Amino acid sequence: MEYVHDIISALSKQGYRLTPQRLMVVSAIENSEDHISAEEIYSQVVVRYPNVNISTVYRTLELLKRLGLVTETDLGGGRVRYHPADKGHHHHLVCQECGAMIDLDESLLGPLQDALLREHNFIADLRHLAIHGRCVDCRR
Repeated sequence: MEYVHDIISALSKQGYRLTPQRLMVVSAIENSEDHISAEEIYSQVVVRYPNVNISTVYRTLELLKRLGLVTETDLGGGRVRYHPADKGHHHHLVCQECGAMIDLDESLLGPLQDALLREHNFIADLRHLAIHGRCVDCRR
């Protein structure tokens, strides 16, 4: 619930209206056990606001992403997923064949981030990352 208050505060301070639809999008993200898609958020919001359009959900997600309040990750399956930015960084290995997801320890990304900075003068945003490939079971 603290996350919801943080978003409300951030939106309010920057002059954004706190519409019921926006608040419901924030609530859907916060209450999700895992990453959540725009379509899944929409299905929750439309129950309470039948006239809401999915474009409202997309615009709200884009705003929250721009403000750094949510992360957006392509976990496969044709949909990007959203996750509260303050719920920590985590990374995934995603099997393109069976869809299995394996959590990846963040410490493995430090050397990559350092190499990108050193060799390409590039500061990589590796807060939330999915690496696609094939798991060991699908390689057999």
